[in-house]
Amino acid sequence: MGDSRIGVALSDPLGIMASPLTIISRTDEESDITALVEIIRKNEVERIIVGLPLSMDGSPGKQVDKVKAFVTELCRHIDIPVEFRDERLSTVVAKRIIKNVRKTSRKTRYDAAAAALILQGYLDDTATMNDDRIISD
Repeated sequence: MGDSRIGVALSDPLGIMASPLTIISRTDEESDITALVEIIRKNEVERIIVGLPLSMDGSPGKQVDKVKAFVTELCRHIDIPVEFRDERLSTVVAKRIIKNVRKTSRKTRYDAAAAALILQGYLDDTATMNDDRIISD
């Protein structure tokens, strides 16, 4: 989750594979939360995985505080579990994957693909979960 965009990905119903869903262009906190709540309700999401933008040495920076503050406000509007996951290099990896798969313009947004990578890592680590619809941003 950045200052400009929120990349969103969903898992399949069995919690096996993550796919990019959309990118929310950030406007204001209320609108951003409304957009996420709509996605959560529409897709019957049962858990949210939020990328935590740690520094390369693993320490939290000021962006981590922004993400946690946003998630605290989001949690006031939902009643499902939220978990944080290290998102270091997810956008870099997403750019490389997309570039290798197809030619893209420099303006292509990688946020949703990065969200899918974060979510896929979570799904791989928790392969015993069944029937959960999960969202990542």
